[in-house]
Amino acid sequence: MKILVLNCGSSSVKYKLIDTVSENVMAEGGVEKIGLNDGFLKFKLSDGSKQIKELGLVDHEGAVAAILNVLTDAEYGCIGAYGEIDAVGHRLVHGGTKFSGSVLITDEVKEMVRECYPLAPLHNPANMTGVEAIDRLMPDVPQVGVFDTAFHQTMPAKAYMYALPYKFYEEAGVRRYGFHGTSHRYVSQRVCEMLGVDIKTQKIVTCHIGNGGSITAVDGGKSVDTSMGLTPTEGLMMGTRVGDVDPGAITYLMEHYGFSESDIQRIINKESGVAGVSGLSSDMREIESADKAGDARAHLALEMYENRIVKYIGAYAAEMGGLDIIVFTGGVGENQTGVRENVCAPLAFLGVELDKELNARIRGTETVISSADSKIKVVVVPTDEEMMIARDTKEIVSKLH
Repeated sequence: MKILVLNCGSSSVKYKLIDTVSENVMAEGGVEKIGLNDGFLKFKLSDGSKQIKELGLVDHEGAVAAILNVLTDAEYGCIGAYGEIDAVGHRLVHGGTKFSGSVLITDEVKEMVRECYPLAPLHNPANMTGVEAIDRLMPDVPQVGVFDTAFHQTMPAKAYMYALPYKFYEEAGVRRYGFHGTSHRYVSQRVCEMLGVDIKTQKIVTCHIGNGGSITAVDGGKSVDTSMGLTPTEGLMMGTRVGDVDPGAITYLMEHYGFSESDIQRIINKESGVAGVSGLSSDMREIESADKAGDARAHLALEMYENRIVKYIGAYAAEMGGLDIIVFTGGVGENQTGVRENVCAPLAFLGVELDKELNARIRGTETVISSADSKIKVVVVPTDEEMMIARDTKEIVSKLH
């Protein structure tokens, strides 16, 4: 089965065409700067070389059309016609409480996703543009929605409820939903395959840390708690997002500076985190370089960033009553060896012991980086959300025939 996986953002569409029999990626790339005059499609050829095609001003449907044209192109393509694509799998960010798993996209499902727009006003409408584009360009192809929030629907109420008046949960759905669920699900399953253990017996903390970041407690294969909340702003200190902060600090800032709601949204989402504290960048590689060069605020940002991760791992170990595996994934988790070392050092009391020499060499490859004596396995697992989406899509579409 050939499955096209689409991830539509507000100004971009990323894609992978996956052969689900071999699980080979046949083609991948993305359209960037949608809605601007200098939109372009960049894609990778089978030999690994990259190409860029100027598109000019395109909307999301134009972007999806450009992707389909490149896939079937005589020179660059890997399929002869659109009809060779058996199904399309979409990343959908927020399913609220309506979706606890991946679903075949029907008119009813589309309406339910639209009802979740207030919970993800930036992401869900953008995600749905991809669904609508495929509806028009390939009306007969089945489509599947895979939700970032679905994996976390197994959390118990004690973990997902906020201590606000209960009516806000009943009337407005205010609760913890969590995100990066597809990534947390993939790496928790994959690490158990790597180690040859049954996921149902394992207590795992998965650390998806990139420009955005979240940590999940996975007990017996199910998410029981996660660091992101109603929105992706809660939890870890991120590239530009604030993470956990006293709500009173927000109201104080509004009073002190006269900030509006939109000012606060901008500050907590785009001007805070590592970039806000360091005053330099949201890129952890630049922060590590500045720290080595003696920049005090870069050093502070790095310490704060790592400390927040340590706190969540420790809290989730306590919450699950034990810990067997720590997984690092995401851009920082897979590649920043110093962050992994500094996060694991304070966890020695739990029995975490890193193989420091091995850790220092590992970037972006599946590897157990804990020592032979470590009571808890520490493992780097590069995430593959697109493969998870393709597998779910195959499973759901296979049942149609």
